[in-house]
Amino acid sequence: MVFRKHPTHLGVLFDWHAESKQQTVAHLDRPFDIAPDGGERYDAVQLAEVVRDLSARLHAAGARRGDRVAIIKDNHLDLVLIAAAAARFGALPATIAAINKPEAHRKMLERLEPSVLVVSPGPLARAAAAGIELAGPGTRVVVVGEIGEGAPQDALTLAELDGSNTPPVHLGGSKEPMLVMHSSGTTGTPKLVVHSAGTLLDGVAKMERIRFPVLASKHRDVAATSISFAHGRSVSWLTGQFVLAPEKIVIISRHDTGTAQRMISRHRPTALEASPNVFQRWEELVRDEPELFARVRLYVGTFDAVHPRTVRTFLNASGRRFPVWLQGWGQSEVGPMCFTLFTRGRMRKAPEGSSVTSDIGWPSPGLTRVRLVDAETGRRVGRGKPGIMLAATKARCLDYLGESERHREKVSGTWWNTGDVGERGRFGRLKLVDREVDIIPGVSGIELESLLLDRLPDAQEVTVLGVPDGPPVPVLCMTGDRLDPGQWRTATRGLPELGEPRLVPFDDVPRTATWKVRRIDLREQVLGSKEGLGTGRWT
Repeated sequence: MVFRKHPTHLGVLFDWHAESKQQTVAHLDRPFDIAPDGGERYDAVQLAEVVRDLSARLHAAGARRGDRVAIIKDNHLDLVLIAAAAARFGALPATIAAINKPEAHRKMLERLEPSVLVVSPGPLARAAAAGIELAGPGTRVVVVGEIGEGAPQDALTLAELDGSNTPPVHLGGSKEPMLVMHSSGTTGTPKLVVHSAGTLLDGVAKMERIRFPVLASKHRDVAATSISFAHGRSVSWLTGQFVLAPEKIVIISRHDTGTAQRMISRHRPTALEASPNVFQRWEELVRDEPELFARVRLYVGTFDAVHPRTVRTFLNASGRRFPVWLQGWGQSEVGPMCFTLFTRGRMRKAPEGSSVTSDIGWPSPGLTRVRLVDAETGRRVGRGKPGIMLAATKARCLDYLGESERHREKVSGTWWNTGDVGERGRFGRLKLVDREVDIIPGVSGIELESLLLDRLPDAQEVTVLGVPDGPPVPVLCMTGDRLDPGQWRTATRGLPELGEPRLVPFDDVPRTATWKVRRIDLREQVLGSKEGLGTGRWT
């Protein structure tokens, strides 16, 4: 094949990398679920061979050009490989995290109507336990692993499809649907976000390929990531790493501290990316073994707001003279919208009691514009006043599959309603206040959570829930599940009135695939009601 200077379609992303002059090597925390005997190291040619082989197996299972292929499996990079295999012969893949509830899986599959469902045994078993049949009668089920409870009688395994013929390559145009991913789903069933090659690879991933000083991978770098590979971030990150070709990429598919310790100790990354709440969980690694992070020059946090304590903890663990934390604000629908950088010096100079990490910087140059408007009138708001953040970008998704009206509700000409509330400060910098659905009048829930985390060293997680008939209620995950009353009084001194704190073990907090807290589910779990203060109109 003859390729351009950068990948232009998911279907040939791995072929492009295999034919590049400069390549990287992938190191995995465990073998791919799709290739359990394949080991934990893959070079560019081997990755491309796996994708071609998967393409043959999916085609043999009945998927054809123009069909939809649903992929529901445990978190790993092979979610992207399966998606690339389907896109390679013209099918439309949809990557869905296994962590979603069976009810959500069923609703998403009803919208997708796939010809083939590739699925891990776990989601099938959980659906069966809930009395839910995931796949409809027109869907062939292909199980990644052993067929177990919940699988239909005509289900196949990937192993049974070995030796199939590879179908010819058929790539859609740059404006045609190429990949479906789902939104975080913090407020219910995730939305199915449809992207084309133009909006994803030439839009969302565009900045990943640019050799920015400090931020871009160099050939001597070791770039590690621990994210949800069901989300579009995995494709844009991988595209960037394939173009920039660091020495190796390290895949940490499981977010527990044990797996992280093993992989970081073995490979000593120079760049490390994870969801903010994953970093927050890993703070105990920094306390126990700070030397693990001595080589890290760049930390990257995406998917959610990050708190100052977490940023300070990891920057201070680095042995580099000038380590940097890159924070990106974005959404699956429109990609990265704003960036900002944090250094040790900036964190030290931050005023006491402020949430410096609520600063999300400026819109991505040449890619995104951001406007703040009044939620009721739609008129622009002045500096220092909160407003709904609208974004204009060529990276905007094509649609919500099966929910086109919901998509249209968020579009006004070139502007996309993010559903986030922000403020514009000095020099045009933007500050994230809250999601509109989570709004707490008069205060920022994000800032309250940051302050409480700073004042409660033993807190692993803090979530502040606004309620209609009283002060906000803090939900705390504490080491040892204990909170000293005196410590709590000290921590809340000078803060707005808060309700009685509720203690919930860290592992009992409902989370999305990106480790965001499912606040509505947590509200119901702790308070017995889903009712909040925001409208949720733009979720």
